[in-house]
Amino acid sequence: MDIIKKIREKAKAKLKTIILPEYDDARTIKAARIIEDEGIAKIIVLSKDKMDPKEQQRYIEQFYELHKAKDIDMEIVKKLFLDDTLYYAAMMAREGKVDGLVAGASHTTPDMVRSAIRCLGIDERITIISSCFIMAVPDCAYGDEGTFIFADCGVIPEPNSRQLACIALAASELGNKVLGFVPRIAMLSYSTRGSAKGRNIEKIVEALKILKEMSPDVLVDGEMQVDSAIVPEVAKIKYPDSPLAGNANVLIFPNLEAGNIGYKLVERLGNARALGPLLLGVKKPASDLSRGCSVDDIVDCTAVTAIRAQ
Repeated sequence: MDIIKKIREKAKAKLKTIILPEYDDARTIKAARIIEDEGIAKIIVLSKDKMDPKEQQRYIEQFYELHKAKDIDMEIVKKLFLDDTLYYAAMMAREGKVDGLVAGASHTTPDMVRSAIRCLGIDERITIISSCFIMAVPDCAYGDEGTFIFADCGVIPEPNSRQLACIALAASELGNKVLGFVPRIAMLSYSTRGSAKGRNIEKIVEALKILKEMSPDVLVDGEMQVDSAIVPEVAKIKYPDSPLAGNANVLIFPNLEAGNIGYKLVERLGNARALGPLLLGVKKPASDLSRGCSVDDIVDCTAVTAIRAQ
């Protein structure tokens, strides 16, 4: 059974309710039917006519109270809740009326991230919102039978050392929860353990120290080039004493450019499935979608979100 089938089966084991607010997107409607027909999750496709006016007003007032210290204007808040369904859906997730949120087919990543920060809230332990992709590469001997977590590929342009550590911790925990594997984390760079010098490398070295302080038992190493991270034969030559031994399955990119380019190259040239962006560091499970997503992408991101809520 491939990893996509495993994810769908795992979601079916304990049904959760996931809200899809993009009611006017044909892909979303088709995906919702598939999800319900296969029993992957309980689905609410939130259209404007399904929004209760009393609840809508309560959400507007609640949201304003949450953020008024930041000088937010009430008229702006009303516009967020009256012109679109995203914030109403996010507030339902905040209150536990649904178990998770999936959107992004017709909303930008900044739209999704802002709604997550404002409505769902940030996990105090992780302290930042970032994202990751589950990458399923066919006929691949590397990673976890061709499966990897790539992070951050969608949110933080230039993470500092602490942010890199938090991204790595959140991504590894998602890998363990959703995929059931033992995370083996590589902090990627153009250098392998001191083979080059530079400020960016110092940042990664510091991130490694911070991550080990946050989670002493985590299996992580860096800085390292990607071939040293995922190819055992190369690891033996370039970095023979690495605890990863070329078997990394969680790849942490040094910045957003590298992460975004990396996942798209693997997706297109390696014919891989890229599930995500899956938002990390939020208090409730949420998944962003690429605006170029397929119906299957929506189905599978919903399955992942359901598993995270179990």
